[in-house]
Amino acid sequence: MRVAVLIASLLLSGAALAQDAVSGDLAKAAASNWLALTDVGNYGASWDKAAPAFQSVINKPDWEQALRRVRMPLGSVKTRRLTRAEFTHSLPGAPDGDYFVLQFATQFENKAAATETVTPMKGADGNWHVSGYFIK
Repeated sequence: MRVAVLIASLLLSGAALAQDAVSGDLAKAAASNWLALTDVGNYGASWDKAAPAFQSVINKPDWEQALRRVRMPLGSVKTRRLTRAEFTHSLPGAPDGDYFVLQFATQFENKAAATETVTPMKGADGNWHVSGYFIK
């Protein structure tokens, strides 16, 4: 009986890990697609594709202006490498939910070393949408 419980527990843990891996892949894909929009200067489309929580914090014209001011001077992306991917249910100042905090080591044309943090969240529609973006 104990062995059966242990095996069932391991199978459930394995299924949860597999689900987390799939969610992580989907979150990373959403972040990559979203970053591709910002990389080509399509800042309005990046706002359109962002999570409703993101859109409620900043309106589209202000987002476009902020990225023109902050992102545009950095120039084009030369390299971007994922350095951290962490799942969490809680973030400061955000409602509880499913989030991945993704950090990228990015080299821009005019900035040799930057850290981009992209935070996709799982929406009510079951899809991942970017809810936060920071460059350091």
